Amino acid sequence: MDVKPVKVAIIGCGNISGNYCRNLKTFPIVDLVACADVLPERAQARAAEFGLQARSVQEILDDPEIEIVVNITVPRAHGEVALAVLSAGKSVYDEKPLASKREQAQQMLAIAREKGLLVGGAPDTFLGAGLQTCRKLIDDGWIGRPIAATAFMLGHGPEDWHPDPEFFYKEGAGPLFDMGPYYVTALANLIGPIRRVTGSAQISFPERVIHSQPRYGQVIKVEAPTHIAAVLDFAGPDGGTGAVGTLITSFDVWASQLPNIEIYGTEGSMCVPDPNNFSGRILVRRAAAEAWSEVPLLFGYGHEYRGVGVADMAYALRYGRQHRASGELAYHVLDVMHSIVDASREGRHIELQSSCRRPAPLPLGLRDGELDR
Repeated sequence: MDVKPVKVAIIGCGNISGNYCRNLKTFPIVDLVACADVLPERAQARAAEFGLQARSVQEILDDPEIEIVVNITVPRAHGEVALAVLSAGKSVYDEKPLASKREQAQQMLAIAREKGLLVGGAPDTFLGAGLQTCRKLIDDGWIGRPIAATAFMLGHGPEDWHPDPEFFYKEGAGPLFDMGPYYVTALANLIGPIRRVTGSAQISFPERVIHSQPRYGQVIKVEAPTHIAAVLDFAGPDGGTGAVGTLITSFDVWASQLPNIEIYGTEGSMCVPDPNNFSGRILVRRAAAEAWSEVPLLFGYGHEYRGVGVADMAYALRYGRQHRASGELAYHVLDVMHSIVDASREGRHIELQSSCRRPAPLPLGLRDGELDR
């Protein structure tokens, strides 16, 4: 490597932090050095596992050598922690969603512009082999111009398996804000930004009972909508009318056979893999075909690789280019989700005030651990 690696630290050492630590260690552009958590013993455990320094949050903010902080706190804390990171003069990469409120996210982007810092946000699964292959197929015209899309995330909530599921049902979470970012980000990558939304949202069960350990039997008061149905109107290539999308996210469904995502074009249809994964099966059926055909994956990053978006941000810092899992994209996704809930409450369509560029596709032929030629 001909450039100095970017020093990175993690704040928040919960379940998903292990994946980030493991993967970030594989990128030469990243030097993962430290972690912190509100529970010091969790930070100490992660530090021992991955050869890091367990520090306090303030120690990480005060370290002038750390350039990127990965914020893996609970969703309601994303904005507050990210603002502290940016105020300390460091770029920040947030787990999804970017923040619980639009105003916090807007403030984050404003501070970053003022200080010349970067804001990024999960999910980065759209950089995986599955969604990058789909992106190339669409860009190369395999199904023609996209005219419609469907996206479904239907399940019965995390209280049966997650060790601490309560935060999934609090403000800023629920199925739309927890899982919706995977779907909306994937659609923005494959089709482009969204210009208008409407939707219906409800809390189907005001209380949920935890069936996992160690909190078995405890009752959760539900604050976030748990079944949300939305219509997404995409911007066309010239900013006018584009594709029409249908999105349903739910924690209230026991079973379903609906696909994750399908894209319908003027020349055919495409079955897209689960956007929560980095690979998966891709099926295409062109206009004159009599059956679906499976398309092999054309890109790397085909296994669990959370953190690739952080590495891409490190490349952006060193080489002065745009990063793909950008704050602009993450804010647009947040704005879309809030607008869906607003539309349900207000009983109307809502024109989006935000937009974003489609992230640049990855080049073919990359090896794991690299993101640029």
